Amino acid sequence: MAERINSIQGVSPVERVQRVSQINRAASGQFGALLNREIRTAAEPAISFSKHAQSRAEERGIQVDDTLMGQLADSVERAQAKGATNILAFDATRAFIINVPHGRVITTMSQEEMEENIFTNIDGAVLLK
Repeated sequence: MAERINSIQGVSPVERVQRVSQINRAASGQFGALLNREIRTAAEPAISFSKHAQSRAEERGIQVDDTLMGQLADSVERAQAKGATNILAFDATRAFIINVPHGRVITTMSQEEMEENIFTNIDGAVLLK
C-alpha cells in the first residue's frame, strides 16, 4: 500500500535537474537583487522631512529634489563624523535644521527668514555643497 513518493512520475531525472537548476538560478537572481538593494539602502543615510518641515518647504517655495537630498545626506554624514547632534545646514538661499542621529529635517527657512533669525539649539553648522 505504501508507495514511494520519491520519484515524480512522467519526469525524467534530467528534466528534474534542469527544473531545479532553473528555480535555483531564479531564486539566486532575486536574492542578489534584494541583497544589493538593501546594501545600497544601508550605505546611504536616509534623510526625511518632518511634517512641519514639509509644510514649511512648500510654503516657502523650497524645492526638495534628489540633488538637495544628496546635499543634506552629505551634511548629516559630515556632522556625524564630528559628533554633532543638531545642525544648521545652509547655503545662500535656504537653511535646514536637522536632527543628525535620526536624519530628520526639523524645519526649513528661506533667505529672507534667515536674515532676521537667531539659530538656537544647534551644535554645528554645515555649508551645503
